Amino acid sequence: MSRRVILVTGANGGLGNAIARSFLEESNENFVCLGVRKRRERAGKLAESFSGRCECVDLEVTNPAAWQNAVKAIGHIDVLVNNAGTHEDALLATMPAESWQRVLSANLDAVFHGCQAVLPQMIAQRGGRIINIASLSALLAPAGQANYAAAKAGVIALTQSLAKEVARIGITVNAICPGYVQTEALAGMPEDQRSAVLAKIPMRRFGKPEEIAAAVRFLACPEASYITGSVLKIDGGIL
Repeated sequence: MSRRVILVTGANGGLGNAIARSFLEESNENFVCLGVRKRRERAGKLAESFSGRCECVDLEVTNPAAWQNAVKAIGHIDVLVNNAGTHEDALLATMPAESWQRVLSANLDAVFHGCQAVLPQMIAQRGGRIINIASLSALLAPAGQANYAAAKAGVIALTQSLAKEVARIGITVNAICPGYVQTEALAGMPEDQRSAVLAKIPMRRFGKPEEIAAAVRFLACPEASYITGSVLKIDGGIL
């Protein structure tokens, strides 16, 4: 396998870190850039562990200029994983307008800016992989997540539209919808709520970040070149 450069956003979180590590462990030819802005400790440790093949890149994903600067600094990108995101749950009737805007910006606008930033280069090289991390909430929207569910549903629509636009150029664009995965968000859930959620999962367990990372890695591999515009749910059978 020839050298590939992979940019993973949100690599300071459990899922992003697992995705980045998965690429690093896949091949010594993979060079992984960790797009992070704050709380860089976990990303920094990963970069130290794979010195020479992994580095942190300063990136505020909601800022188009920051994307342009990051892409220019990296110089060449074969795979973009839009993983960064956040949520601020609240009932719509009492949801602050600022919360709506922040969540859409972090989860949807960031994907738009990221795709737009890497496309000129991928078009020029006539190839590339874009994997957008959406959410099961986009397909099965829960109460209290109007902002997050709407943003992630937008990510799916963006993915499918862009996939059609660049299919003939050799660029694939796919989305993954994780269900309940053992990350920081799940760890902060009250125990009674965790038990109730677990009862809804046919597999009766939560997903592992490594299981999502494996799917991301597959969609980025040469053998997945005929898969584009797809939405892969990884949820233990909930939907």
